[in-house]
Amino acid sequence: MRKILLTCCLLVTFIANIRAQYNIERLLEACETALGYQDYVVAIQYCNNIISNRPNLYRAWFYRGVAKQSLGDYQGAADDYNHAIQLNPYVHELFRARAANSLNLKQYESAVEDYTKAISLQPDEREYWFNRALAKFYNGEIKQSRLDLNGIIKRWPDLPNSYSLMAETYLKENKVDSAKLWLERTLKRNPYDGSSWSVLGRIYLQRSAWARGNEAFSQAIHYLPKVVNNYTYRAMCRVNLNQLRLAMEDFDKAIDMDPNSFLAHYNRGLLRITVGDDNRAIQDFTFVLRHEPQNLQARYNRALLLDRVGEYKAAIADYTAVLKQFPNFWIGLQSRARCYRRIGMIAKAEMDEFHLLKAQLDKQNGVQQRWSKAKLRRVRQLNDFDIEKYDQWIELPDEVSTTEYSSKTRGFVQNMKGSTELMPMFALSYYKYRNGLTELSLENRDVEVFNQHHSLQNPLYISYKRDSSSVEKSSLIFAIQAKLTQQLNRHPSAKETSILLLQRAVAYMDTYDYVAAHRDLDSCLVADSTMGLAYWQQAVCTMKQLRLKSTAVSDQNLLRKAAINQLQMAQKWCKDSSYILYNLANIYAELGDYRQAISLYTQVLSTHNKMAEAYYNRGLSYILSNQKAKGLADLSKAGEEGCYEAYSLMKQYGK
Repeated sequence: MRKILLTCCLLVTFIANIRAQYNIERLLEACETALGYQDYVVAIQYCNNIISNRPNLYRAWFYRGVAKQSLGDYQGAADDYNHAIQLNPYVHELFRARAANSLNLKQYESAVEDYTKAISLQPDEREYWFNRALAKFYNGEIKQSRLDLNGIIKRWPDLPNSYSLMAETYLKENKVDSAKLWLERTLKRNPYDGSSWSVLGRIYLQRSAWARGNEAFSQAIHYLPKVVNNYTYRAMCRVNLNQLRLAMEDFDKAIDMDPNSFLAHYNRGLLRITVGDDNRAIQDFTFVLRHEPQNLQARYNRALLLDRVGEYKAAIADYTAVLKQFPNFWIGLQSRARCYRRIGMIAKAEMDEFHLLKAQLDKQNGVQQRWSKAKLRRVRQLNDFDIEKYDQWIELPDEVSTTEYSSKTRGFVQNMKGSTELMPMFALSYYKYRNGLTELSLENRDVEVFNQHHSLQNPLYISYKRDSSSVEKSSLIFAIQAKLTQQLNRHPSAKETSILLLQRAVAYMDTYDYVAAHRDLDSCLVADSTMGLAYWQQAVCTMKQLRLKSTAVSDQNLLRKAAINQLQMAQKWCKDSSYILYNLANIYAELGDYRQAISLYTQVLSTHNKMAEAYYNRGLSYILSNQKAKGLADLSKAGEEGCYEAYSLMKQYGK
C-alpha cells in the first residue's frame, strides 16, 4: 500500500511538472507571436510572467530584451541581454542581439566584441562579419573596417552591402571618385540595393547634379520606402529642378514618417519661404529651435518671417538673440531697427540706426571688425557656413544609415507624442484599473473592508483610468446615482448617510460631475469625520476641479495645499496608505518640490514594487531635477511593468 501511495505521489508530481513546463512553453510561444506582430507591450508582460516563475529561462530574458529594444529602451534591453547571456553564453543569437543594441547605444567597441564572439560560435554567418565591419566603421576604425570588407568580398562576393559600406569608407575620407566606383560595382551586382542608390544620390546632390540625384533617390525610395532622409534629399533635388509641388510632398512625407526629423523641418521651412507660406514656415523653424535653440540660421529665418507677418515683438526677440552672438551683423541690426520703429519704440530704433551709421563710417575709414574662425565654427554643428548663408539648404554629411519609418501602429509606442505630465492620481471608482492590456482590482485593505462590511452591490475599486467607450458601464453609473439618491431621501442614520454619500460622490466623479461630488464629500465628512476614504476622494476631487478652473497661480497652489491636508487626514485614518502617498507625491511634483516627491514615490515603491505609475512619475521627477540617468532607469522599469507611455518619454529625453 505504501509503495502504491509513493508511486501515486511521484506520478502526480511528474504530471504537475509537465503541466508547468507546458504552461511556460505556451507562454513563450505566445510571446514569440506577440513579437512577430510587433506587439511589444504584450510580449513584455508575457516575459514578466515567465521570469517571475522561472527566472533561469534565458529565452524569456532574451525576448524581453528584443521587445524593449524595439520600443527604444536600449539600456533596459542591454540589462536583459546580459541576464540571458549569463544564463546561456553559447547561443550566438544572444550576442548578435546585444551587439545590435550596443550600436543603438553608440557603444561601438562593445558591439565589435559581441560580433567577434558571435563569429567564434557561428563562423559561417556572413551577417556577423559584415556587422562587425560596420561597427568598426562607426567606431572610426576606417582602415580596419576596410580590411574586414576586403575579406568579406572575397568570401561572399554576392553580398552587395559590403560594396556599399566600402564606398562609405572612401566617402569618410572624402575620396568621392573611389566611392562612386564602388557604388557602381554594387549596383551592377544588385540594382535593387536601395542603400547604394541613396549614397549615390548624395554624391550627385553634393555635386549639384540635380536630375541624376532625383533619379537615384527615386530608385532608393522604390526599394527602401521606409528610409526618411531619402525623401528629404529627393525634395532638395526637386527644388533645384523647380518641381516645388513634388518637393513639398516629399518633405511632408518625411515628416509624417519621422515627426522629429530636424533635416526635413528645416528644409521644408526654407521651401515654404520660397512659396510664400510664411505662417507654416514659422512653425517649421519653431520646431527646429525647440530641438536646437542655438541654431542661429533657423532663428534668423524665423525673425524674418515674423517680421513679414507683422509679429514685430517676436521678431525683435529673435533678431536680438542673433545679434547677441554677432553684434556686427548689420543686416540683422537694420531689420531690428525697422521693427522697433513699427511698434513705436523710436529711441531703440535710433540706437540701432546709430550703430549702423557708425559701422558705415568705420568701414569707410578702414576700421571693420571681422568674425573669428572660432565664432564661425560655433554658428552651426551640421555645417560650417556662416550666418549670412541662412537661406541655404542643409544636409547631414556623416550619414551611413538614415532614420527608418516608425508608424503609430501597434508596437511602435515610443513614437507616440510624448508628454511631460505625471500619471494621474489614484481614486475610488466603479471602474476597474486598466494597465495597458489587463483589467485589475488593485489591492487596498481599506477599500476591501469597506466593500465587505457594507455588502455593496456595486463594489468600489481603485483606478485612475476609465473606459470611455463603455456605454453600458456609463449607464450603470447613472443608475447607481439615482438609486443612492432614493436611499438618501429616506433620511437614514448619520453613519449610513456618510456611506451612501461617499458612494454617490464616487459615482459623480466617474461621470465628471466634480461639483456635486465635492458637495457630497463635504456632507459625508460632516456626518463622519473619521472616514479616511472620503478624505482621499475629496483630495482627488479638489485636484480635478483645479484643472477645470481658470484660477490664478497663487490660488491654484492654495488648492494644492488644501489637497495635501486632505490626503494627510486620509493617511491618518486609513490603514493602507500607499496610494495616498502616491497622490501626495504627485502634488509635490506639481509644486516643483521634486525632492519630496521622489522621497514619497520611493516610499510607495518600497511596498508596491510593481507600481508602474510610481516608477513613471519618479522617473519624470528625476529628469526634471536634472538626474537624467536615474530618470531613464525608472522609465525603463515603468515600461517593463506595463506603462507603455514611458517609452515615448524615454525617446524624448534619451537623446
